[in-house]
Amino acid sequence: MSAIIKQHSASPDAAALVADQPLVTGGLDFGGITEKVSGIVERKTPKAWWLAFSLAASVLLMLVGSIGWLVYEGVGIWGLNNPVGWGWDIVNFVFWVGIGHAGTLISAILFLMRQRWRTAINRFAEAMTIVAVICALMFPAIHVGRIWVLHWFFPVPNQMSMWPNFRSPLLWDFFAVGTYFTVSTIFWYVGLIPDLATLRDRAKTRARQIVFGILSLGWRGGNRQWRHYELVYLMLAGLATPLVLSVHSIVSTDFATSLIPGWHTTIFPPYFVAGAIFSGFGMVMTLALIARKIFKLEDIITIGHLEKMNKVMLVTGSMVGYAYISEFFMAWYSGNIYEAFTFVNRAFGNYAWAYWIMFLCNVVTPQLFWFKKIRTSIPVMFVISIFVNIGMWFERFVIIVTSLARDFLPSSWGYYAPSKWDIMIFIGSFGLFFTLFLLFLRFLPMISMTEIKGVMPEADPHAHGHDGHAAEAAGGEA
Repeated sequence: MSAIIKQHSASPDAAALVADQPLVTGGLDFGGITEKVSGIVERKTPKAWWLAFSLAASVLLMLVGSIGWLVYEGVGIWGLNNPVGWGWDIVNFVFWVGIGHAGTLISAILFLMRQRWRTAINRFAEAMTIVAVICALMFPAIHVGRIWVLHWFFPVPNQMSMWPNFRSPLLWDFFAVGTYFTVSTIFWYVGLIPDLATLRDRAKTRARQIVFGILSLGWRGGNRQWRHYELVYLMLAGLATPLVLSVHSIVSTDFATSLIPGWHTTIFPPYFVAGAIFSGFGMVMTLALIARKIFKLEDIITIGHLEKMNKVMLVTGSMVGYAYISEFFMAWYSGNIYEAFTFVNRAFGNYAWAYWIMFLCNVVTPQLFWFKKIRTSIPVMFVISIFVNIGMWFERFVIIVTSLARDFLPSSWGYYAPSKWDIMIFIGSFGLFFTLFLLFLRFLPMISMTEIKGVMPEADPHAHGHDGHAAEAAGGEA
């Protein structure tokens, strides 16, 4: 623990910062943090968890059944038509990829910027990222139709001696999302190793000792291990940081490289990235508030943490609003009649209801966070976080469907409406998300005990009368 204590006490003003803005309240010390977080995993499974897991698993079964029927019958069971060849399937794909952005932002970028408040929420934000990307990867796979030859688009020669088309956006998504998932999973697992060792040392059954012993990779907490751990963690944070920008930029180029009015624009990469961070923080807020209440984590996930997340949502929501307005300006300024028609049609055409739901949820609602009383009100921020994710789903719907439904030929115009199978698969994706996330909450520490201890006053040998030996001794509990 000495290396991480040294890292967090490097600044001469560290003690003053911790004293001014306590990141852990309730008088918890190192032992209290270990007991509180480990106890969630070690206690008997509560009935509420079983109830929530049963509900999520039931919805997951609906997803499995719907996909089974889709494979048997074909994509014709969806509401796709001519010209709307992309419907809820691609809307859901972009939505879930966006949800996964907040985890890497909190873990990597805020870590490199030495934002200490991230330590309370980074662990389950990382888990949310991994689960959301799994949900996202499902939709391009089932969208291709002939799912039994899905391996053809992998970047390896197949039995027909053919390479995939490297100009295909489907292959871009494979590289981008696959890399993002791999790095995020490694980053999440490396951060877990010291906490898994804590669970191993506290285990009361032989089975738990063996499982956590294998997963903790022989961690003993020696000084050399801590130095190697921090170096690897820093390198992974550096690798993950550009992925936050690249993944959704590549997803946006699936649209921007086309000639469809409303898609063919250079603002899409920053627009999509800002929206992804916005929606990701909205989902983190929703999950954090629920976990905070159920597991009594008010001393670790404080109002200060929640207020900072609300400020991030305010900034990214304002960026998204700026992108909406600039799109209308550029459509007018370009003099392109097709672009101008597309955006007027979005706001006042057949899908105006979807556009204004999007605008209200994504632009108007987050502006309430300018007021401190609202930023610190848990019921209000919970409702706004749900509105944010509703709005971001409608944003993807508006971008995809309105541009396709009214293309260059009025004779081919149509109105897209989802079928019951579209709706069931979308709802079922939430079943997959919550099933995997609930398993994480039950069997792994949802809070990074190591990082929380690193930002506490006890981690600074010069603060509050703690000398280096006392801090080192307390750190041994990690």
